[in-house]
Amino acid sequence: MTQAKSNRTGLPARVSIHGGHSGEFCRHAKDRLQEVIDAYLQNGFEWVGITEHMPPVDPRFMDPDDVNAGITLKQAYQRFEQYMTVCRELQQKYKAKIQIFVGFEIETYTGSLEMVHQLLNQFSPDYIVGSVHHVKDILFDFSAEDYAQAIQRSGSVENLYCDYFDTQYDMLVALEPAVVGHFDLIRIFDPHYRDRFENDAISNRIQRNLELIKNLDLIMDFNVRSLSKGADEPYISHNILAKVQQMGIAVVPGDDSHGVDTVGRHIDEAIQLLVDWGFNTDWRKPS
Repeated sequence: MTQAKSNRTGLPARVSIHGGHSGEFCRHAKDRLQEVIDAYLQNGFEWVGITEHMPPVDPRFMDPDDVNAGITLKQAYQRFEQYMTVCRELQQKYKAKIQIFVGFEIETYTGSLEMVHQLLNQFSPDYIVGSVHHVKDILFDFSAEDYAQAIQRSGSVENLYCDYFDTQYDMLVALEPAVVGHFDLIRIFDPHYRDRFENDAISNRIQRNLELIKNLDLIMDFNVRSLSKGADEPYISHNILAKVQQMGIAVVPGDDSHGVDTVGRHIDEAIQLLVDWGFNTDWRKPS
């Protein structure tokens, strides 16, 4: 296969293990999927994982943008079916230029496990990204208001973190996804998250989950989308990343792109950081 090459010097290959959302199949993204893949090619990526969101299992778990647009549960599922068809077609079309992995990003809430198994059986993706966007069935990362609701449901911010990492642990045990998506997403609307990670109940859960990831030999997504939203470090945050590095867990950058304009944004910054920290940059591919 003839791979796309970058004209940069001194940095490892550009890749994204968690990327490729498009407005064609995700209402909170932009542009058509082929345009997004063209952007990866033009930006010198050697390979990319396309990881559209799985369809919801129940109307209460629908993307708020889909709800506002009047999308039905059936239409959301049909859109995902179309995504898998189109992505496989583009995988073949571009195979001489860039390696594309066709995957999807899972959700974790009541009933999602059964849906994931159904999708795996029906579509046989190259891999899945194991993500948690809900705690106690509350979507916590869409807005600060949703985050506050999740805190209320859990009883405190500290309990929310504990519930998040417990939910993540159960998901990892049940599915063993090739890639663990944005490991510490729970910090998204918490300006005091660094202090939170020092809490014994939270730090013990983080260590437990990392040990499971190590034992299962999973890949962790070094997700830079947080930088585009004003954060000063990616998911995984630095204090957790230090533990990941010491444990020898594989880490691969992901741009979590949501349209052409975010393809590759901050990816070189992430790669340089991983180089500086001594991570293996012979990037593992998902499987």
